[in-house]
Amino acid sequence: MNGLSSISIFGFWANWTPFFFIGVVCVIVLYLLICGKWYKDIPGGRPLKKSEAILFSVLMLMIYLLEGGPIYLLSHIIFSFHMLQMAIMFLIVVPMLFYAIPEYIVKYVEGLPVINKIVSLFTKPILAIILFNGLFSVYHLPIVLDTLKQDATLHSLYTILLFISAWFMWHPIFNRHISEEQQMSNIKKILYIFFIGVLLTPSCGLIIFSNNAMYDTYTSGKAWMGAMALCVPPDTLNSVVQGSGISGPEYFTNFTPLEDQQTGGVIMKVMQEIVFGIYLYIIFIKWYRYERKNEQQITDDSLRKLKEQKALYNQFR
Repeated sequence: MNGLSSISIFGFWANWTPFFFIGVVCVIVLYLLICGKWYKDIPGGRPLKKSEAILFSVLMLMIYLLEGGPIYLLSHIIFSFHMLQMAIMFLIVVPMLFYAIPEYIVKYVEGLPVINKIVSLFTKPILAIILFNGLFSVYHLPIVLDTLKQDATLHSLYTILLFISAWFMWHPIFNRHISEEQQMSNIKKILYIFFIGVLLTPSCGLIIFSNNAMYDTYTSGKAWMGAMALCVPPDTLNSVVQGSGISGPEYFTNFTPLEDQQTGGVIMKVMQEIVFGIYLYIIFIKWYRYERKNEQQITDDSLRKLKEQKALYNQFR
């Protein structure tokens, strides 16, 4: 075992994926142009908030590290880093994008023909939860994960599909372009997050409590080499293997494949509990402040409804 820093032997291109970084920078520049300069051409456009620009830039850099930086490389070497990558991307980055992208942009894009029908269907709470958790669970079936890790195109397409389904799943809670009256109530948001956690538990439990390492990608030298080919240039990979004799992840960690797998499951579950706890706290605080701010209005509404009920009762006496 030579430590995680040993991934430097795979070279600059494998560790930092320059072309992907350039793509991320282009997305940030395009975002700043659309939201900071061309916003007047979009219905409901408004000046970009500094906090939104900073948050979007941070999230895009996180996406770069997760999908093009060292974490991406490590996710192909060690299963626990794969689960760390999943947790950060789909439990933190995706929901925070709702606060980084101005609401009028989301409203405009989701209102486009065809897209509006897709969004309307797949953001229905029950379907949205089932879709993401179903795709996440299927992804972590051994035969599926091992297949995806051997094919760059399939792996990229499935990752994009997971990202979109995560956007749909968080949409009912974090979207900002729908009026307060049309949004899910706070108690429903709390229950919604609870059920997301419930549906994530089986796949995490299977990974944590399995008695055997399930994934060839992280146990079989041949499958591991195939997975590494997705992120390391062929010439570099062959040179490293011939020069160091590396044949699997044991070169980079003291964990056995089973311990690595169980650690990955624990990372996913613990991060889910922490992140969901933060989201629930935020929702509860907003709910509490709203109730305190509107105490008189709530009282007046209750009295009005009570009078209406009494009037209706007297009408049929």
